Amino acid sequence: MGKEKNPRRAAENEAMAINRMIRTSPQKLNLVAAMIRNKPVGKALTDLTFSKKRIADEVKKTLESAIANAENNHGLDVDELIVAEAYVGKNLVMKRGRPRARGRFGKILKPFSQLTIKVREVEEQV
Repeated sequence: MGKEKNPRRAAENEAMAINRMIRTSPQKLNLVAAMIRNKPVGKALTDLTFSKKRIADEVKKTLESAIANAENNHGLDVDELIVAEAYVGKNLVMKRGRPRARGRFGKILKPFSQLTIKVREVEEQV
């Protein structure tokens, strides 16, 4: 009598994690997300650990969440995971301002972003 279960948004050999309300612009976040695309998760975690970008910690936290989802929820092998997709979207923008000279108003925009990371299990080539 109940509702049917929603279909999965990822394939059977994929797992994903979404981090919303990240306090940085999508353009800056996309620079860090581009660093880890199509890499094995071990190499991606190492790159994020030693990155000088401030937002790399948030991306690392999201990637670790995707890895944990793959292992615990979907039973995938962690050693054979790669970062299949890492894409960035816009979120809300806080509008602030400060008074400027001659009665004008300087607009200050404080953007938020969201990050989606999908990891996929691939068989190693021999």
